[in-house]
Amino acid sequence: MLCWARAWRLLRRGLGPSTPSFSRVPVAPSSSQSSAEPRPVRLSYKLLDGEAASPPLVLLHGLFGSKNNFNSVANSLAQQTSRKVLIVDARNHGDSPHSPDMSYEAMSQDMQDLLPQLGLGPCVLVGHSMGGRTAMLLALQRPELVDRLIVVDISPLESTSSSNFPNYIAALRAMDIPDEASLSRARKLANEKLSSVIQSVSIRQLLLTNLVEVDGRFVWRVNLDALAQHIDKIMDFPARQESYSGPALFLLGGNSKFVLPSHHPEIRRLFPRAQMQTVPNASHWVHSDRPQDFVAAVRGFLA
Repeated sequence: MLCWARAWRLLRRGLGPSTPSFSRVPVAPSSSQSSAEPRPVRLSYKLLDGEAASPPLVLLHGLFGSKNNFNSVANSLAQQTSRKVLIVDARNHGDSPHSPDMSYEAMSQDMQDLLPQLGLGPCVLVGHSMGGRTAMLLALQRPELVDRLIVVDISPLESTSSSNFPNYIAALRAMDIPDEASLSRARKLANEKLSSVIQSVSIRQLLLTNLVEVDGRFVWRVNLDALAQHIDKIMDFPARQESYSGPALFLLGGNSKFVLPSHHPEIRRLFPRAQMQTVPNASHWVHSDRPQDFVAAVRGFLA
């Protein structure tokens, strides 16, 4: 049976693009109870080559996602801008290691560690949802690493639109799938069980990308333990006094309620040069719903 409590651990053997490693690893030490800097983990990533003369694009996915969510738009951006494009798995997601610390401070520290190692600063930092908040915090903490900032359908303030996320975690934790099923059958069964809780087909499809088979067992590669423990922090943003003076674009889904007009003053306090742009007929997942419009908006902001 699928048992989410059996920890799913993924560790990249060194930095650099490669096939995922399914080896189990010890849990990284948590820094949440300490005043020390969060300890970075070695993130999984994919780097598309491009010209070194222009700042590279770095794409950060949202909660329950992975770097694969950006495969299509990353390829389009690399081809159309001739820039290097980096897509990254956040800690506790995709092929990156698990850690009990799921704070934005820790996720920002991961990127502060990775970007200089790859020689990619300053970069154009593009973050969706949870990745957008990581991008905002990184820009505020280390502005020298960020040439421009693009935040996709999220703000520094909490929105009631994210209130369903704890329900998604609970639904995944309650899942029970027989190990003898094939992966396709397992995902079909999981989809049927999730459909009574989650009406959106696209959200169910996103969640089901996390169901994988390892050593003959079905596991969730997203770290549900850490997400459940830190969900309140993930749905909020750390209080900050400093501002980021570089160019910033807040790209919003026309059908989304994650960023409200009442959020704009706080956005402009932290990001005085922020521009607001709405993509019509897009939900919270702007890059999935309207990939061509998403790419066009990014290119327009770079011009």
